Amino acid sequence: MSSPLRDRCEICGGDTEAIGTRQGRLAQREFELRRCPRCGFAFVADPWTDYDAIYGADYYAGGGADPLVDYVFERAEPGRTVRAYEWRGIARVVAALCAVGPSTRWLDYGCGTGGFVRYLREHVGCDALGYERGWAAERLDAPHLDDAALDAARGVFDVVSAIEVIEHVLEPVELLRRLRALLRPGGLLFLTTGNAEPHRGRLDRWRYVVPEIHVSFFEPSTLARALEQARFRAEQPGFLRGHVDIVRFKVLKNLRIRRRSPLEALVPWPAVARLVDARTGVAAHPVGWADHAYAASTTVQP
Repeated sequence: MSSPLRDRCEICGGDTEAIGTRQGRLAQREFELRRCPRCGFAFVADPWTDYDAIYGADYYAGGGADPLVDYVFERAEPGRTVRAYEWRGIARVVAALCAVGPSTRWLDYGCGTGGFVRYLREHVGCDALGYERGWAAERLDAPHLDDAALDAARGVFDVVSAIEVIEHVLEPVELLRRLRALLRPGGLLFLTTGNAEPHRGRLDRWRYVVPEIHVSFFEPSTLARALEQARFRAEQPGFLRGHVDIVRFKVLKNLRIRRRSPLEALVPWPAVARLVDARTGVAAHPVGWADHAYAASTTVQP
């Protein structure tokens, strides 16, 4: 099942241009890619929207559209998975940006099987909750909100994280507005997604473009514009200490290394992470601050 062909930019409303196609792994068809020359937003123009088929049990075990994920293993072996580096790195980046302690209310939106929620509660000690939908939501064994509780949670969270979520969404500004409503004044949105800027002009060859699941692609300036439309104050904090672990996980994941080992621990990760980040721009994406004064005074431009 495909949505009608999209040709307008979801961020600025401008005209877009075709930039190539990408073969799907599951759908066995080519997907059209388009990009907005005005704001840099790129997207799958004819997405597959049979979400039950896409995000079933196979997806979470690495047998679906993206063979690099394995949430089932991460849930079973949280002390052995390399994903623990990402969890630690995100916690460190957020702690460098705002105070985090036992009273911090943190929502991990799109939490998968809840690994990061469990990590936060055990290692950081904050009041962490998750939110997920579909197959994974029915199997969550971490504290979480259902749809009704999420809708009622207006302005209650100090931190919202959305880790590799926004690229799955057809209407990213609408998602950001929903996340903005969950944050208290002064709260922080921290998200991760692939940086399309280094791949401008060759997006059809970027490995991150998995067209059944990754349908929206951002450059840092594009994401900042989307955040501002959702009444966040966008800020680019740059490379922080926690980014070493975030990049470490991404490197190991792309090498299909799923288990922590003494061998990979010998790698000089601070230096390697800096080199990788210089090429991929992992740390270049902005965060969003739910500043009350900014929301009250900002006029969103079409």
